Amino acid sequence: MKLYHSQTSPFVRKCMFIAHHLGLADRIEKLPAAANPVNRDKSILPWNPLGQVPTLITDDGMVLFDSRVVCEYLDQLGKGSFFPAGAARWRVLTEQSLADGILDAALLTRYEGAMRPEGMRWPDWTAGQMDKINVGLAHFEKNVDDAADRIDIGTVTLGCALGYLDFRFADLGWRSRCPKLAAWYEKFSALPAMQATKP
Repeated sequence: MKLYHSQTSPFVRKCMFIAHHLGLADRIEKLPAAANPVNRDKSILPWNPLGQVPTLITDDGMVLFDSRVVCEYLDQLGKGSFFPAGAARWRVLTEQSLADGILDAALLTRYEGAMRPEGMRWPDWTAGQMDKINVGLAHFEKNVDDAADRIDIGTVTLGCALGYLDFRFADLGWRSRCPKLAAWYEKFSALPAMQATKP
C-alpha cells in the first residue's frame, strides 16, 4: 500500500494510529506530500482530485480518501474492532464526527493565521472557529467517562485532535478547562500507536 501523507497532519495520524495498532504500518509506503489549500500538491491530484492527505493506494490499485474511509479500510484489512456494530457504532461515528469537526476548525484557524495575508484576516471568523473547538472540548469533558478504556475510531480521533491542539495551539490551555479530558488524554497518549505517530 502507498499513502500520501504529511507527518504533521492529524488526519493522517488517525490512519497511521490504526495501522500501527493493527500491525499494518510496515505494509504502508509513505509518499511525501505537501498538501496545501492554495498551492495544491500536483503529485496527489491524479489520485485524489481534492489534492489532500491522507490518500491511500491499496495493493490492488483502489484509491481511498479521506481519513474516515482509509481508517475503515485499514480496520477491515487488519480485522480490527475500531468500528463496532449496533448502537455502539453510531456512538463512535458521532464522536469521530465531532472530533473531526474540532480538527477542521483548528486547521482553518491555523490557515487563517499562517497563510492568509495579515490585512485580509477576519478576527470574528477566527473567533467562531475557536468557539467550535472550545464548545466541542466542553462536550467531550462532560462525556469523557464514556470513553473509559475504549480504543475505537471515536477515541482515536479525539486523541489525534487533542494532540494537534497541543502541537499547533500550545497556548490554548484546554487542560485547565477540561481536567477530566486531560486525565483521559494523558493515559491515551501513552499508547504505543500514539507515541509512534507523534507529529
